[in-house]
Amino acid sequence: MTDRSATFAKVAEQITPFNNKGVALDESTTFAGDLEWDSLTVMDFVAAIEDEFDIIITMNMQAEIETVGQLVDAVEKLAE
Repeated sequence: MTDRSATFAKVAEQITPFNNKGVALDESTTFAGDLEWDSLTVMDFVAAIEDEFDIIITMNMQAEIETVGQLVDAVEKLAE
Protein backbone atom coordinates (compact mmCIF):
# COMPACT_ATOMS: atom_id res chain seq x y z
CA MET A 1 0.00 0.00 0.00
CA THR A 2 2.94 2.30 -0.52
CA ASP A 3 1.22 3.95 -3.47
CA ARG A 4 -1.79 4.85 -1.33
CA SER A 5 0.39 6.30 1.41
CA ALA A 6 2.26 8.34 -1.22
CA THR A 7 -1.09 9.59 -2.54
CA PHE A 8 -2.18 10.46 1.00
CA ALA A 9 1.07 12.40 1.52
CA LYS A 10 0.53 14.37 -1.72
CA VAL A 11 -3.09 15.10 -0.80
CA ALA A 12 -2.01 16.24 2.67
CA GLU A 13 0.61 18.49 1.07
CA GLN A 14 -2.12 20.09 -1.08
CA ILE A 15 -4.35 20.56 1.99
CA THR A 16 -1.64 22.43 3.94
CA PRO A 17 -2.16 25.91 2.39
CA PHE A 18 -5.91 25.61 3.04
CA ASN A 19 -5.59 24.20 6.59
CA ASN A 20 -5.98 27.51 8.44
CA LYS A 21 -6.95 25.78 11.68
CA GLY A 22 -3.85 23.53 11.72
CA VAL A 23 -6.00 20.40 11.95
CA ALA A 24 -4.04 17.13 12.19
CA LEU A 25 -4.93 15.09 9.11
CA ASP A 26 -5.89 11.45 8.97
CA GLU A 27 -8.16 9.27 6.82
CA SER A 28 -11.30 10.37 8.69
CA THR A 29 -10.66 14.14 8.65
CA THR A 30 -13.71 15.82 7.10
CA PHE A 31 -13.48 18.85 4.84
CA ALA A 32 -16.68 20.56 5.99
CA GLY A 33 -16.62 19.58 9.67
CA ASP A 34 -12.98 19.32 10.76
CA LEU A 35 -11.36 21.73 8.32
CA GLU A 36 -14.44 24.01 8.19
CA TRP A 37 -14.05 24.75 4.49
CA ASP A 38 -16.60 26.80 2.60
CA SER A 39 -17.56 26.09 -1.01
CA LEU A 40 -15.00 28.52 -2.44
CA THR A 41 -12.16 26.85 -0.53
CA VAL A 42 -13.36 23.45 -1.74
CA MET A 43 -13.34 24.66 -5.37
CA ASP A 44 -9.80 26.06 -5.04
CA PHE A 45 -8.62 22.86 -3.35
CA VAL A 46 -10.22 20.60 -5.97
CA ALA A 47 -8.47 22.60 -8.70
CA ALA A 48 -5.14 22.11 -6.88
CA ILE A 49 -5.74 18.35 -6.58
CA GLU A 50 -6.74 18.07 -10.23
CA ASP A 51 -3.55 19.89 -11.28
CA GLU A 52 -1.32 17.85 -8.96
CA PHE A 53 -2.64 14.46 -10.12
CA ASP A 54 -3.70 15.43 -13.67
CA ILE A 55 -7.26 14.17 -13.10
CA ILE A 56 -10.80 15.56 -13.31
CA ILE A 57 -13.09 15.26 -10.28
CA THR A 58 -16.71 15.66 -11.37
CA MET A 59 -19.23 17.65 -9.35
CA ASN A 60 -21.06 14.38 -8.58
CA MET A 61 -17.86 12.87 -7.18
CA GLN A 62 -17.15 16.00 -5.15
CA ALA A 63 -20.58 15.75 -3.53
CA GLU A 64 -19.79 12.21 -2.34
CA ILE A 65 -16.30 12.94 -0.97
CA GLU A 66 -16.48 14.01 2.67
CA THR A 67 -13.19 12.77 4.17
CA VAL A 68 -9.51 12.83 3.29
CA GLY A 69 -9.56 9.02 3.00
CA GLN A 70 -12.43 9.13 0.48
CA LEU A 71 -10.51 11.70 -1.55
CA VAL A 72 -7.38 9.53 -1.55
CA ASP A 73 -9.50 6.57 -2.77
CA ALA A 74 -11.02 8.71 -5.54
CA VAL A 75 -7.61 10.04 -6.64
CA GLU A 76 -6.20 6.50 -6.71
CA LYS A 77 -9.14 5.31 -8.85
CA LEU A 78 -9.00 8.28 -11.25
CA ALA A 79 -5.23 8.13 -11.66
CA GLU A 80 -5.24 4.48 -12.83
